[in-house]
Amino acid sequence: MRWSLNLGSIAGTAIRIHITFLLFLLWLGTVFYQKGGAEAAWQGTIFIVLIFLCVLLHELGHVFAARHYGVKTRDVTLWPFGGIASMERMPDKPSEELIVAVAGPAVNVAIAAMLFMWVRPHLNVETLPKIDDPSVSLTAKVLGANIVLVVFNMIPAFPMDGGRVLRALLAMRMGNVRATEMAARIGQGFAIVFGVLGILYNPMLLIIAAFVFLAASGEATQAQIRAVTQDALVTDAMITDFQSLPITATAGDAADALIRTTQKEFPIIDNGGRLRGALTRDATLKVLKETGSDVPVLEVMQADIPTISANAKLDIAVRRLMSGQQPIIGVTDVDGKLIGLLTLENLGEMAMIHAALPGKGSAGQGP
Repeated sequence: MRWSLNLGSIAGTAIRIHITFLLFLLWLGTVFYQKGGAEAAWQGTIFIVLIFLCVLLHELGHVFAARHYGVKTRDVTLWPFGGIASMERMPDKPSEELIVAVAGPAVNVAIAAMLFMWVRPHLNVETLPKIDDPSVSLTAKVLGANIVLVVFNMIPAFPMDGGRVLRALLAMRMGNVRATEMAARIGQGFAIVFGVLGILYNPMLLIIAAFVFLAASGEATQAQIRAVTQDALVTDAMITDFQSLPITATAGDAADALIRTTQKEFPIIDNGGRLRGALTRDATLKVLKETGSDVPVLEVMQADIPTISANAKLDIAVRRLMSGQQPIIGVTDVDGKLIGLLTLENLGEMAMIHAALPGKGSAGQGP
């Protein structure tokens, strides 16, 4: 994910922190310093580290719950409002998605419960919301922060945890696509509320509003794609009219192809018609700017482009596109020659066409 820093990995899942999370922590540190000076700022730094660990444990709750159902998680990105676990897919059954969704907040509930039992004899409940007050004990602040994490993440604003719980419950009564569309609309409604509150009170809510609104729309589109492609073959959706580049081509040739076509990705094929890699528009522009037009495409192409048979199930290709970092998937015939391409863009267009056809809308989709 762009604008994020890689901190390492845990059990095969990359851990990243988004720059907005750092800005949020910097804001908290500044507040502590202004209210109590250097000592308060030092205590605030410890508090910030503990919040970081609580958010990370929250996301690992999702990760290990999903792994129980055979779902791998590529990475976890920490944001000011929590974190996003990039799973290769959601569990197939709504009941399983429900468990995965509540696993994260359950971790924060467990942390809060243990801290509450520890400090209960000396706890003043009124101080729990005052996580930016230097006079409040560190334990009470961490307890209050975990309560805030639970409450905020359980707001039914899809794709936050509460929104995923809502979708899972809706999917038990209706199809997954309809449930996702309904949860996405509710999530976008909350995003508008967040945006208004952000303008009036806290600009940080504007970032949350933008994320929720765009992510909800993206999740709804992906659900439509999965529903449309469930019973289709790769040959039903592949692009057959495309421009390819030979292995002898240069970045300048790729630039010419960009002008002549509407493509954003160009497959690189050898003399036998087999896929060697792909060159994207962004990569082409970057190499033109940094190196020049004479650079061979073999030196700047993305080589790890997967291929799939034209007769394979389309949903297999969709999962590869959604879970990987590849811009395209090459479609091959029985001899291994490239005969088509698959991109998320053309799959999205296929879903829109399917939804526009009479009797093919999302209302009739099953789980």
